[in-house]
Amino acid sequence: MTRRKSRLTGEEALNEAFDSVDHVPLLESLGVELDRDLLILALTHRSFANENGTLPNNERLEFLGDAVLGLSVANKLYELHPSRPESDISKMRASIVSRYGLADVAREIDLGKFILLGKGELLTEGRGKDSILADTTEALLGAVFRQHGFETARGVVLRLFADKLAHATARGIHQDWKTTLQEELAHRKRPMAEYVASSEGPDHDQVFTALATVEGEEMGRGVGPNKKLAEQEAAHQAYRKLREKRA
Repeated sequence: MTRRKSRLTGEEALNEAFDSVDHVPLLESLGVELDRDLLILALTHRSFANENGTLPNNERLEFLGDAVLGLSVANKLYELHPSRPESDISKMRASIVSRYGLADVAREIDLGKFILLGKGELLTEGRGKDSILADTTEALLGAVFRQHGFETARGVVLRLFADKLAHATARGIHQDWKTTLQEELAHRKRPMAEYVASSEGPDHDQVFTALATVEGEEMGRGVGPNKKLAEQEAAHQAYRKLREKRA
């Protein structure tokens, strides 16, 4: 009689999931070494932690990384634009450190495949969600700060965000991705995108999911605390997919 293999939980599940991926490319992208335990913590999303015995997650490191990122970007913009008013460089900073800006950088280093996610997030394509990618990027910066200090962490920020810093504008905090998508579709002589949104959870803590479709084809999926933000994320994903098709 064959015995069924028991499901791993807790630290065993964490180590097995972490060891299933080669993290050398990620560390090369960051340009620094990180201790194993610190790297595991930075990559552990709360969904994985909660499904495996309430393990520690990366939210505390995310808190640190947000501060390191904000100061590093603000100081660099201050140096790059000595004649611009505070209102302009403030908008530039907000655009760069926004969820969309962080998610773009995360995709450039292929961060999604390294994140430790619970089954629910994996089923809803969590590795591609802007919010998860952005939060994990901040957690990694927090980990770099904890191990190497501010100067090294600042160097990582300036390297990863070099292109965004060089091309920063004062257009605003968030790009209107629905408008951007529609302009791209019009240029291709394709019909307008359609959006369908749903929500789950109690009234005070709802999570919205939006789908962006074009001629019946699902082009993007977004998740957010309200319908508007979910649709914006869906439009962003759809726009990226269109651009990839053109490339």
